[in-house]
Amino acid sequence: MGSGTSTQHHFAFQNAEKAFKAAALIQRWYRRHMARLEMRRQCTWSIFQSIEYAGQQDQVKLHGFFNYLVDQFIPSSHSERDFLNRMFTDERVPRHSEMDKCSDYESIEVPDNYTGPRLSFPLLPDHATALVEAFRLKQQLHARYVLNLLHETRKHLVQLPNINRISTCYSEEITVCGDLHGQLDDLIFIFYKNGLPSPERAYVFNGDFVDRGKDSVEILMVLFAFMLVYPKEFHLNRGNHEDHMVNLRYGFSKEVMHKYKTHGKKILKILQDVFCWLPLATLVDEKVLILHGGVSDMTDLELLSKLDRHKIVSTLRCKTRTENEKQAEEKGKANQASKAGRPSPWFLPHSRCLPSSPLLVSSHEAHKAGRSSSVPCRSPLHPRGVSPQVWPSVDLELERCRQQAGFPVIEEKEEPWLFTSEADLEAGLLLEPTQEEWRQVVDILWSDPMAQEGCKANSVRGGGCYFGPNVTEQLLQKYNLQFLIRSHECKPEGYEFCHSRKVLTIFSASNYYEVGSNRGAYVKLGPALIPHIVQYQANKATYMLTMRQRISRVEETALRALREKLFAHSSDLLGEFKKHDKDKIGLITLSDWAAAVESVVHLGLPWRMLRAQLVNSSTDNTLEYKSWLEDLAKGQLSHENIQSSLLETLYRNRSNLETIFRIIDSDHSGFISLDEFRQTWKLFSSHMKIDITDDCICDLARSIDFNKDGHVDINEFLEAFRLVEQSCSGGNASDCPQATNTNSSSSSRQGAH
Repeated sequence: MGSGTSTQHHFAFQNAEKAFKAAALIQRWYRRHMARLEMRRQCTWSIFQSIEYAGQQDQVKLHGFFNYLVDQFIPSSHSERDFLNRMFTDERVPRHSEMDKCSDYESIEVPDNYTGPRLSFPLLPDHATALVEAFRLKQQLHARYVLNLLHETRKHLVQLPNINRISTCYSEEITVCGDLHGQLDDLIFIFYKNGLPSPERAYVFNGDFVDRGKDSVEILMVLFAFMLVYPKEFHLNRGNHEDHMVNLRYGFSKEVMHKYKTHGKKILKILQDVFCWLPLATLVDEKVLILHGGVSDMTDLELLSKLDRHKIVSTLRCKTRTENEKQAEEKGKANQASKAGRPSPWFLPHSRCLPSSPLLVSSHEAHKAGRSSSVPCRSPLHPRGVSPQVWPSVDLELERCRQQAGFPVIEEKEEPWLFTSEADLEAGLLLEPTQEEWRQVVDILWSDPMAQEGCKANSVRGGGCYFGPNVTEQLLQKYNLQFLIRSHECKPEGYEFCHSRKVLTIFSASNYYEVGSNRGAYVKLGPALIPHIVQYQANKATYMLTMRQRISRVEETALRALREKLFAHSSDLLGEFKKHDKDKIGLITLSDWAAAVESVVHLGLPWRMLRAQLVNSSTDNTLEYKSWLEDLAKGQLSHENIQSSLLETLYRNRSNLETIFRIIDSDHSGFISLDEFRQTWKLFSSHMKIDITDDCICDLARSIDFNKDGHVDINEFLEAFRLVEQSCSGGNASDCPQATNTNSSSSSRQGAH
């Protein structure tokens, strides 16, 4: 009996040992499986971010190229100067007369059959809530209400300081949200889960409300409405995408013109001004700094709080004052001083005197008056003390009164600036931002944190900097802060701590790259300022997928985008492969393949890990590169009836070409007019040292206008590029017109680097 018991114990021990071994094997298998999934996820994430940042580099380089052309071009007439001002409107703060014209919403009639939301001012909480519900039901707000809301928003924003200061004592908690990028579902989900804004529930939205998503207009309308309803509890920071030049590339300008075909130009014009009035940062309890991008070793919060933020219309272009403008400014001050000493005639009716509006006080005057830097500063005045729009009427009235009083007519020498256009007048007198001011704003809107110490240029994005833990610590100590909250970067979990938990990144656009690619998140701050993170997925479809299914789906999208990127550089890749093919046998090693691909596309990806998904390698670890390039082309040619080389060129340059089209289309009409085409061609021909007559330019424009309607649309523009590329590739490069060849090469360079 004892023997039987021992045998049972022996079998029990054996079974237990097998169970432990089986459990260990299952755990090992599970850990390996999860490690492989995590590696695939990280590779996929690297693909998405590398392609996204490469597009931002192209954006910066393309505008840098146009900025160079504009800076080197000397306008020969006022029309040419006005065209350049429209093309790069960041050179000027929009004039008040233009804003008044754009804000003329009262003349727009709302038809009786309009069933969308209606607004009346001042807004009430019910109006903002109804707006959210209407947008959830896919209704569109009428252009009249859009312009009215933007007008009221602008009036509110100009009263705000550059750095908002808020406190947790006045509300239960403050919720900070990151990038939304036109994804209305995420905004609605945040309000559903966290609650609508109220006096007890304050919000800070940290920039990048627009671009990429399809509902950017609706997001702006909701955010602006709640800001007007709860001005003390609802706050907005500016992001790097609240920039009209960035909007040209990433879809917001196109969205506005598509939704509001008749009044889209007015909406875009006033939005440009609204964007540059958005505050730059928010400070919670003087301890937590919230800004969109980050900081640098040169970040100066005192300077940021005092600069005139509305002068930074675009962070893609810094226009500093030229010597002529400085001389004009000094002359204007001298004229102002001389006229200040000349008393106004007693007979000038006081009712005709036009006192300066509080909204038109210059920065210099505001500081002289001892006003706080939180009081916004508007555009400087005309040298004579009133705006240039009203001075002619004052001049006439003054002369009329002189004649009535019997004074002799005084023929003064006409001042040079009286002969300039209104745009030229304001160009000489409106103080442009200094290089230091512009750099300060660029750094806080474009920068990213890094693990290494120090501060270096952000070459990946093309703007801002990378800042290390020591830079963060120096800023926190200098201003007695606890930590920073920033956005600007998509994170897999929707948030990420770094720099010893002194920097928190919050990103609120879930499924940013693809359904299942990332979670969204927001952070809640109470009086203790301890961050409480809330994560979510706004798309219900993600809950139906397993982790493996989500990763496979996102990976497939990323690899498809990467193959398109590689196909766009097929010619360059072929040339690089041939360099590694010393024996001219058509074969290269996979290591050489990885090195060649990186040297061409410069994406910084782990190519050796990705080659299993991109390359069908042979047993001897070599690749027949011509066949690989042919297979790459087949995937892109399946739905296109265009030869491979032309399609490659279009793939490489399409984003740049579309951006160029929108830059030339300075009035956002969706068409390039003959005048816009002529002025742009003069810009290029001046750079390329080519003499061309207006008749030749008109003939060229007519040849591109395939349907002969007097305008060039985007399809005609792309088709002309394709035909020119086809004719150039069909013969020698020398057979192509010099102008076209130079233009194409310029565009190609922007997309290639």
